[in-house]
Amino acid sequence: MELILVRHGLPLRREVVEGPADPDLSPEGNDQSRRLASYLKGEGIAAIYSSPMKRAVQTAQPLAQATGLPISIVDNVAEYDRLSNEYIPIEELRKANDDRWQKLLAGDWESDSDTLDSFRHRVVSSIEELIGRHASQRIVVSCHGGVINQYLAHILGITTERGFFYPQYTSIHRVVAARNGLRSILALNETAHLRE
Repeated sequence: MELILVRHGLPLRREVVEGPADPDLSPEGNDQSRRLASYLKGEGIAAIYSSPMKRAVQTAQPLAQATGLPISIVDNVAEYDRLSNEYIPIEELRKANDDRWQKLLAGDWESDSDTLDSFRHRVVSSIEELIGRHASQRIVVSCHGGVINQYLAHILGITTERGFFYPQYTSIHRVVAARNGLRSILALNETAHLRE
């Protein structure tokens, strides 16, 4: 079977006093999601799954409309910072050389809901469960950069705190999963759909 992991589109910056920030997609993020749908709609997708976070669901919506498939929500592919009261796109943090950017570079782990081990475990076990449901099929999972990094690091047999690469917004990451447990990475950061 083929697993297609998709990072969500570019979200809005959102900071709130109480509760999770959980931002919507920006206009650019919505455009990225429409391009993604146009690119993937003819690939014979059997199922679409998404993190419950708005940016992931909104990224999956154009593909669901294009294919006529429902979006099934999987709580365990939510990002490690799902309870954070702020979401600031990484590009903004990097450009400002913000302290939070420096922490990311240093691999400092901060989460209100997960330890690194519990995050890795919930990501890997939930994705493996989805793979088990779809032998010989192709599925899409709309999720987050941290989720993609942890699952692909698991396949590669490496340990990473924050991540070993930067998934672009609406980037596609393809994995072939054999019944015998072998997992092969076919593509990382596929972004042809974002070119003019």
